[in-house]
Amino acid sequence: MSIIVQKFGGTSIADAEKIHRAARRAIKTKLDGHQVVMTVSAMGKTTDKLVALANQVNPNPPKREIDMLLTTGEQVSISLMAMAIAAAGHEAISFTGGQIGMVTDSAHTKARIQSVDADRIHRHLDEGKIVIVAGFQGITEEGAITTLGRGGSDTTAVALAAVLKADACEVYTDVDGVYTTDPRIVPQARKMHEITYDEMLELASLGAGVMHSRSMEFGKKYNVPIHVRSSLTDSKGTMIVPETTGMEEIVVRGVTLKRDMAVVVLIGVPNKPGIASQIFARIAKHNIIVDDIIQNVYEHGHEANIGFSTSQSDVKEAGTICEEMAKDIGFKQVEVDENVAKVSIVGIGMKSHTGVAAKMFTALAKEKINIQNIATSEIVISCIIDQKDGERALQALHATFELDKNAD
Repeated sequence: MSIIVQKFGGTSIADAEKIHRAARRAIKTKLDGHQVVMTVSAMGKTTDKLVALANQVNPNPPKREIDMLLTTGEQVSISLMAMAIAAAGHEAISFTGGQIGMVTDSAHTKARIQSVDADRIHRHLDEGKIVIVAGFQGITEEGAITTLGRGGSDTTAVALAAVLKADACEVYTDVDGVYTTDPRIVPQARKMHEITYDEMLELASLGAGVMHSRSMEFGKKYNVPIHVRSSLTDSKGTMIVPETTGMEEIVVRGVTLKRDMAVVVLIGVPNKPGIASQIFARIAKHNIIVDDIIQNVYEHGHEANIGFSTSQSDVKEAGTICEEMAKDIGFKQVEVDENVAKVSIVGIGMKSHTGVAAKMFTALAKEKINIQNIATSEIVISCIIDQKDGERALQALHATFELDKNAD
């Protein structure tokens, strides 16, 4: 019998009525002849409220205890979902990440999945039950509770779909698919009927909130068909697939804006072999994710400024570590700018078309938006800009590349 994994985000189960609606959808899928595994997030803004409460108690809470606190949100959701399904006359059973053997590393608040034990899930599916798994969380080999980072329920769902060899992973959200950009900022944004794993991975990692970037890594690696769709309607959403029709004909597939960015600049770093290695090894030891890196050499090649971008949630710790290294390594000072954003264009078609960067920079110049840093790859061009210019940049680039017309 085929297996369908269904993931419901916090807005899709924000109250009792929405929980019952999600339960009915799972039951319908079961009655259609499938085995069903549900992954659910915490209800509504529960996680945000728990984070705010933690910060009231301790402005710099231990990450282990943050994980212990935040996983309670999903535990509420799974139990209520099981109750809703039971109320409708069907069998369901709920599990935390630890109970189904979702083993992760020990990087609290941003753990990575190492293995999943599917036997317990298969056993209950074969008994005719709908299995409900808490998203966003796992457990270390030593038994410590971990979380996968914001949006981690997507990763839980796709990882389960991969290990269970599911026929599809359906991701239910409050939007009806993946758009060319954020429709709340650009009303002209269009829904895409399909998009490649590579493009969706880049869009997700660059700020598109509809999917978690690490879920795309699982999807691509294990070739999991992912269907992003609305929890409010039965209309078809966006399929995330290995290849799309005419995939290189559309030069730019989407535009993203990543707001929660910060830049750390190390000034007067000795320009010697091995210095950069020391700096970024120390940062990596603290599980801080570094985005773009840029180095400028001056003083006849003896000194350099090294800048890197990271998330605002990590920048305080990153700044503290760099201040410590300034004394050890001998660079002059550390500057931190939290008023930045990153705007990016993404598209596989960039591989075979010229002039894309020039077109992007011209559009930003017309809006008098200054570019602080540029990063490129085969299918992405990103610019660090002032945070206040972010929405204007997004709107300008969406219009310049005519994404309201190019959507498939």
